[in-house]
Amino acid sequence: MPGENFGVRKIQTINRRMFIIGAAKIIIFTGIIARLFSLQITENKKYLTLSDKNRLREWRLPPVRGEFLDYFDNVIAGNIKVYQLHVIPEEVENFKYLMVRLKEILNLDNYEFKKIIKQKNKQKSWETLIISKNLTWKQFTKVNYFLYDLVGAKPVLSVSRNYPFNENYTHVLGYVSEASEKDILINENIKNKYVPGLKVGKTGLEKTFENELIGTNGIQRYEVNAYGKRISQLDHTDGLNGKTIKLTIDTEIQKLCSELLMNVAGSISVMDIYTGEIVAMQSSPSFDPNLFLFGINQDDWQLIRNNHLKPLVNKTLSGLYSPGSTFKPMVALSALENGVIDENFKVKCNGKIEMYGQTYHCWKKRGHGYVNLKNAMKQSCDTYFYEIARRLGVDRLKETSVKFGLGEKVLKETFSNEKKGLIPDTKWKKNNLGKGWVIGETLITGIGQGYTQTTPLQLCQMTAQLANGGFKIHPKIIADENSKTAEQIKSLMSKKHKSLKNKNNSLKEASELLGFLDKKEYEPLFTNPKNINLVREAMFASTNELRGTSYSSRIEDPKYQFAGKTGTSQVRRITKEARELDLKTSEIPYNERDHALYIAFGPYKNPRYALSIVIEHGGSGSSTAAPIAKKLFKLIVDRHKLREQTRIKKTIKI
Repeated sequence: MPGENFGVRKIQTINRRMFIIGAAKIIIFTGIIARLFSLQITENKKYLTLSDKNRLREWRLPPVRGEFLDYFDNVIAGNIKVYQLHVIPEEVENFKYLMVRLKEILNLDNYEFKKIIKQKNKQKSWETLIISKNLTWKQFTKVNYFLYDLVGAKPVLSVSRNYPFNENYTHVLGYVSEASEKDILINENIKNKYVPGLKVGKTGLEKTFENELIGTNGIQRYEVNAYGKRISQLDHTDGLNGKTIKLTIDTEIQKLCSELLMNVAGSISVMDIYTGEIVAMQSSPSFDPNLFLFGINQDDWQLIRNNHLKPLVNKTLSGLYSPGSTFKPMVALSALENGVIDENFKVKCNGKIEMYGQTYHCWKKRGHGYVNLKNAMKQSCDTYFYEIARRLGVDRLKETSVKFGLGEKVLKETFSNEKKGLIPDTKWKKNNLGKGWVIGETLITGIGQGYTQTTPLQLCQMTAQLANGGFKIHPKIIADENSKTAEQIKSLMSKKHKSLKNKNNSLKEASELLGFLDKKEYEPLFTNPKNINLVREAMFASTNELRGTSYSSRIEDPKYQFAGKTGTSQVRRITKEARELDLKTSEIPYNERDHALYIAFGPYKNPRYALSIVIEHGGSGSSTAAPIAKKLFKLIVDRHKLREQTRIKKTIKI
C-alpha cells in the first residue's frame, strides 16, 4: 500500500508539473504570437518607418532665392549658375590624400585649407562639404581632368546670388552671405531651411524680406547601407523658388545718380509726389555686393572699411545732416500758417543781427537790404529767416515740420538702418539736455542749423508734399499693382481741397466734411492752400529768377523747368578769423567743409517728381548740388512717359 500511494503521488506530481510546464508553454507561445501580431500587424507602420529610416536618408538642398525686379521688370538681384566642388566625407577612403591633391590642383592657400578642415569637423560625415563655392571654368576643367585620382570629389553645377548692376543698388538691396550662427538663432525660418552654404540677407531689402525670398528646400532621398554610405538615389523633389519682389526704382535713373555722385560722398533721392514711389535712391560711395557672395577677401574688405568716404553707410537713410537753407521753405510755411507773417512782410538785412551779445550773420556780408518772403527765399537771406523764426518760435515750427514728415522714418520698418532724425523743441531740450531753450537757438533753427537733423529721404518727402499742394503721401519702394494711380490720388486731393475751401457748409455738410477729412489717406497738411502756393512760387524764383541762388542751374524749357532751394550746412562753427579769411572751399580741410544740399520739384507747371541731393563737404549747394539736379531732371522727365506706359500695360493685364 505504501508503495502504491508513493507511485500515485509521484504520477500526480509529474502530471502537475507537466500541466504547469504545458500551461507555461501555452502562455509563452501565446505571448510570442501576440507580440508577432503586434509587430507585424498592429505596429507594422511604425516599424516599417523605423526600418526605412535606417535604410533611407534624406538630403536637403539649398533653396533657390527669389529675385528682385526694377519697375520695368529688369532683374536687379537674381541667380546664376556656378561651378562648385563638393565632397561627402563618408564616401572618401583617404580624406587627407584627397585634400592634399585638391590643395595642389586649386591652389588653395593655408587659410582656405584650414577653413575647409574646420568646417568638415563641424559637420556630420554624410553631409556635403563644399570645397569651392565658385570655381572658374579653368579650375572646373582641371578638376574634371584629374577626377580619376579624386575619389569622393564631385564637380557640380549650383545656383548662387548675382547682382548684375554691381554697386548701383547696394544700399537699396543690401547683399547676401553665408548664414551665421546668429542668423540661425534669431530666424526660425532660416533655422528650419538651413543647409551648409545657405546664403541669407545681411543688409537692406535682402534682409528685410528674408522670409519671403528664401524659398523651400529641395529633397534628395538615398538608400544607404548599415554604415550610412549611399547606395542609390531613390527620389528627387525640387524646392519652391522664393518670392519675386518688384521695386518702384528706375534702373536708368539710378545709374545716372551713381555717375553724378562718382568720387564724392553723398545721396540722391527721387520720388513721385503723388504715389510716393521712390524712383531712385542712391548713396555714395557704394561697393560691389558680389564681393560678399563667396566670402570677401581681406584686401577688398580693408579697402571698403578704411575708405574715409564711408561706403558702408547708407547716407540716404542713415545719414543725418543739418538741412541748412533747404529748411527755409518749411520755416516760411509755418510762419504763414500760424499768421506770423504774410507775403508782404519785410525785413531789412544788413548782413547780420545782434542779440544778447551774440552776432548772427547772413551769408552775404553786405546784406540784402529790404526783402519780402519771395526775395528772401530767392536769395536765401538768413536775416529774414532769423526774424520770422524768432516771431514763430521753435515749438510751432516743429508742429509744421513733423506734419511734413521730418523727425519720422519715411519708409517705416522697410529698412532696419533708417534713422528718424531730430526736429527739436523746448520740451526736447529740457528732457534730453536738462537745460532751457534760448532765443539764439531759435534763430539758428530758422536757417536749418543747430540741433535739427534730417535724412536726405526726409527732405525729398518734404519737398514732394510741398509740390503736390500740401497733401500727405505714403512713400514706398515696393511696387504694388493694386495701389491708387497718380490720377486717382490727384482726384482725392482735389476733393479735399474743394471741401476745405467751402466755408458755407450746412451742419450736415460740415459733419460730412469732418468725416471725409478725418480719413488719414492723403490728408491736407495746411489750413490755407494759398500759403503752399506762396512757398512754391518762392522756390521757383530761387531757381528761375535773376539773383536766385540756383539761377545758373535753371532749365528754361518748360518741359524740364523745375523749382528748388539750395542749402549749405555748416559742420563747424565759423570763427571770426575764418570769416575774415573767407577761404575758398578747396582751401579748407575736407572734414571742415560745409555740406552742399539741394531740394527741387518739377516740371514746375505740372509737377510730378521731387528730389533731394546731399553732397558731404561739397561746399555751396548752389555750385555743387544744384547742377546735379539740372542733369538729373532731364532724364527723369524723359523717362516719365515710358513709366506711365508700363503702368498702363500692367493695369490692362490685371
